[in-house]
Amino acid sequence: MKYYRITGFTAAIALMAGAIGCNNSSTKNTNGADSSSSIDTNTAQKMDAITVSPIADSKEFPGADLQIASISSEKVGTDSAKVSVKYAIKNFKLTEMTDDTHATHMANSHDGQHIHFILDNQPYTALYKPEHSVTVALNSEHYLLSFLSRSYHESIKTTEASKLVKFKIDATGKLTTDAMPKEPSLFYSRPKGEYKGDETKNLLLDFYLVNTKLAPDGNKVVADINGQTFTLDKWGPYEIKGLPLGDTKVKLTLVDKEGNAITGDNVSVERDIKLSEK
Repeated sequence: MKYYRITGFTAAIALMAGAIGCNNSSTKNTNGADSSSSIDTNTAQKMDAITVSPIADSKEFPGADLQIASISSEKVGTDSAKVSVKYAIKNFKLTEMTDDTHATHMANSHDGQHIHFILDNQPYTALYKPEHSVTVALNSEHYLLSFLSRSYHESIKTTEASKLVKFKIDATGKLTTDAMPKEPSLFYSRPKGEYKGDETKNLLLDFYLVNTKLAPDGNKVVADINGQTFTLDKWGPYEIKGLPLGDTKVKLTLVDKEGNAITGDNVSVERDIKLSEK
């Protein structure tokens, strides 16, 4: 397995060499503090033909707010319950196309902006209406992360634009919510599914953090892409280039400052994706 790490020092050397310009953007972490994903503090990680680079200058949505207006359940059949969620949204329009240059060179939803509905860290469902229903087993426990997404699937990384709920379904189908989890958590978002044609050239790598920050001297996310490992110490969107056509495996793991995997319910996620010529 090959390893590569992106650090502020590495970026500084690259800057002095004139390889990277100063092009900044910032988002907010789950505690409301700025979490920079700017090019001037990061540089591309490269192993063989695959590169992972931070994305800058994403369109911002000041005041974007996502609330869970209601979450309810009802028993269906003998062993399942139907869970229904309704959302309230402010300062953000579902189905509107994001006016952003990134939408022109990445996989972009033709249906516009949406909500990512991530249940138990499984592949998300894109919601273009502020409601959704899903069937789960009786006597089960679940994590539901919801966040607002740009049309090209990049998450809005602010406390107000996301909601994490932990809930249980009992034997009768009744739903009860638990206290907000306090453990560090990592939720996988992109890349996802199959990419075709020009979509295979630039893939968005995006994940969502809860109750943790990333830093050169703190927690990090390790991205294993086809056996090549990239260490990310900034929370922000990244771009993957150079992937071969065919099957690709992406694994994201939350690690501590010593590089040890953090334990918990949502700290390591793996996905299989596919790249096709057409």
